[in-house]
Amino acid sequence: MASDESSPQGPPKTVVAQLPGATAAASSLVTRFQLGAIAALIIGYAALSQYSVSADAKGLGAALSLAPVLLIGVILAWRWTQPRTALLIAALCSAVLYRYWPFIERNYEWADLVQQCGVYGLVALGFARSLFASQIPVCTQLADKMYGALTPVEIAYTRRATVAWAMFYALLSVSILMLFFVVSLPAWSLFVNFATFALMLVMGLADHAIRRRLLPRHPSGGILGIFRRSLIG
Repeated sequence: MASDESSPQGPPKTVVAQLPGATAAASSLVTRFQLGAIAALIIGYAALSQYSVSADAKGLGAALSLAPVLLIGVILAWRWTQPRTALLIAALCSAVLYRYWPFIERNYEWADLVQQCGVYGLVALGFARSLFASQIPVCTQLADKMYGALTPVEIAYTRRATVAWAMFYALLSVSILMLFFVVSLPAWSLFVNFATFALMLVMGLADHAIRRRLLPRHPSGGILGIFRRSLIG
């Protein structure tokens, strides 16, 4: 009688299941690394900018004042036009910089003034434009993405918060412009490179404290809440 033997089997296959928690942890780690890199870049840029003013390193100051604007311009040109057109624009910018670099180096503080006022002015304009009838206020958009449907009280508050942030950045831009003509260049550089971030932190803390008091349903909201969620995922 032939024996009934099963055919030989290989070693059992191991099934690896990817846990959602592990994926979330990895994503949070990447996000923290990205935010840390951005923070280090901002702090390093501010420190170098302050050093260029304190040490009268005009070449470094000119490069720092123009680099962000030129980089953003080249990136936008690359995205909005053909590659050849973007390369042509980059080449023209390089030629202009080479031709007028001595003049730019001697007067780089004016480019720095335009950059600082322009950045905060555009942020203020972005908050203000969202307050028009056909738009949704910026803070309302952020709260809706974080929590979903909002109550009428929350919508009213986030609209007022958008007004407050628009006024804050507008006043910040005006202050930068006025201080440029009132205080010394090193003192002005210290304000734009460090004090502005401290003021934004204070504004964020005030927004957070008011939101906790008026909107207890979402105590962790506001700009600080958004930043904290970015850190922890």
